[in-house]
Amino acid sequence: MKRYRNWIIALVLSATAGAVAIQNGLAPSLSESTESPLPITSTDAPTTTPTYEPCGYMWAYQEVPELLVKVESVIHALNPEAMIRVQAFGEDCVYADGRATFGAMETDVYIHTIVDDLTNEEALGNWMAETLPLVAQISEDEFPGGYGMVEFWFENSNGESLYIRPKISRFLEADVRDKSGAELFRLFYVTP
Repeated sequence: MKRYRNWIIALVLSATAGAVAIQNGLAPSLSESTESPLPITSTDAPTTTPTYEPCGYMWAYQEVPELLVKVESVIHALNPEAMIRVQAFGEDCVYADGRATFGAMETDVYIHTIVDDLTNEEALGNWMAETLPLVAQISEDEFPGGYGMVEFWFENSNGESLYIRPKISRFLEADVRDKSGAELFRLFYVTP
């Protein structure tokens, strides 16, 4: 039994000594030859260990001016009075020192138009059928984070409003693309 114990102690001490030698650089590297009198030097740049800097995530929006110009040009060809905004939606990663980096999840288009009648589903749906393909013809690659929604904000002269928010990806589906008028309006309108 004593012999077995001594054998285990010797094994543990040998392993420990080897680990200490490797950590302190005392053990020869595998790439070194004992026959070469010259040391081997590396021409590689020193490696840096990446560090992780924690941050807190917060919902955020960011304007996309270059995409706004494209969307305005196609929508204003139909209605120069329409007011348009384009915003990327995502998260800010806020660091301890106050700086933040934005990560887009999708980009949304907002179209505000004045209409005569908020109950005319046919006219509102036809406006959507005209504008949605124009927005969707712009490559999704130009939308930070990908296609989001188009918010239609219809407002009458009394200041009453109606909002419809179809997803661009849903509009592009085969069963939706050819719809127009009241049928398209009812597909996306959600009663408040």
